Amino acid sequence: MPINYYITLALCLFSIGVVGVLTRRNAIIVFMCIELMLNAVNLLLVAFSKMHHIAKGATAVTGTDGQLFVFFIMVVAAAEVSVGLAIIVMMYRNVHSININFLNRLKH
Repeated sequence: MPINYYITLALCLFSIGVVGVLTRRNAIIVFMCIELMLNAVNLLLVAFSKMHHIAKGATAVTGTDGQLFVFFIMVVAAAEVSVGLAIIVMMYRNVHSININFLNRLKH
């Protein structure tokens, strides 16, 4: 499969994530869009790792360099989501809304 397909899919996923982050006000949907952007980057890392591994003339079709980076990104993203969801739960308990615009109330 050509690398152009992977790049196009990752670009579409990343664009959907950016549009979701910029237009939505629900904190949970914003976190899902951030995860979508991270998954688009993970897709590109694996695709470019595979392409680079094949370009070096190796007989196997899997490159593990990109997969290791993807693993670490997924671990960091899981930690980010757990902390972010804890913050959202605490915000909901205090403000009774998960609208991002209400975060300005927490300044005072």
